[in-house]
Amino acid sequence: MHWLYLGIAVFFEIAFALGANATDGFTKLWPSVFTLIMAAGGIFFLSRALLTLDVGVGYAIWTGLGSVGIVLLGALIFKEKLNWRKLIGFGLVICGIIGLQLTGA
Repeated sequence: MHWLYLGIAVFFEIAFALGANATDGFTKLWPSVFTLIMAAGGIFFLSRALLTLDVGVGYAIWTGLGSVGIVLLGALIFKEKLNWRKLIGFGLVICGIIGLQLTGA
């Protein structure tokens, strides 16, 4: 169940970051409300996952997958540039996540 909670937390983390882009410095009400709800949801589900996972492993996976998702969706939604350096970075993050899972977390 902890992996499900962590997956939901990653979804909320990605939604939080994308929402923060739309708040215009928290000057727009509804994007700001959305962003705060997504942030709270991410922290809530992360905390549920951390009841079983080690905090270092859970947090690393949460931030790593969230970062990859945010950059990929940023490229799709906001037309941000992807280059080979970013793709190598994604690969390293994913290798790190696989390495953490191989530790038996």
